[in-house]
Amino acid sequence: MHPARPFLETDTATLVTRARVHSFALVCATQDGRVMAAHAPILIDETDDKVALRFHLSANNAVTAALQSGSRALIVFTGHDAYISPDWYGMDDQVPTWNYLSVEAEGPVALMDDVGATQVLDDLSSLHEATLSPKPEWTRDKMTPGRFEAMLRGIRAFTLVPERFEGITKLGQNKPAEARAGVIASLSPREDGIAIAEEMRKHTS
Repeated sequence: MHPARPFLETDTATLVTRARVHSFALVCATQDGRVMAAHAPILIDETDDKVALRFHLSANNAVTAALQSGSRALIVFTGHDAYISPDWYGMDDQVPTWNYLSVEAEGPVALMDDVGATQVLDDLSSLHEATLSPKPEWTRDKMTPGRFEAMLRGIRAFTLVPERFEGITKLGQNKPAEARAGVIASLSPREDGIAIAEEMRKHTS
């Protein structure tokens, strides 16, 4: 997390939306003084204004072992980002920086049973298959009987209800409006800057 408080994002709706857009996240855990990380697709659920994250990892992953041993998890969602050149501010004595969006969810995890793990996989495939229309949706009913159950033994599924759920919205809020306008104008024509430029516009209006 960036230490500057002006960039701290705590609005739950904003964080959930951002995490869903960038749902392939980094799951971090510790064991015996070692920090470990694994990438995983994350499902974000909202019930009665509470957020819960569901995910699965290979049973043989070191992060899986750490989580099953009681490690807390830190899940990091990395959103859009862009390098910011000092020249774009139109101000003297500036230095390069990076504008970016992120979300962090931290807390203890609970291991799911086979029913829960199956639901995670069904929900993930349903969510992402829907984006492939008009392709017919893939479901596990297409698999050879018994094959899914055999493969299910190779994963572990977890749920995390965050004790800390916050992020960073670093879009030059600490700069004058004119300087931010200069950055937006410079980013907008660039393929790697369009997304951050648009986010900066949203936060300017």
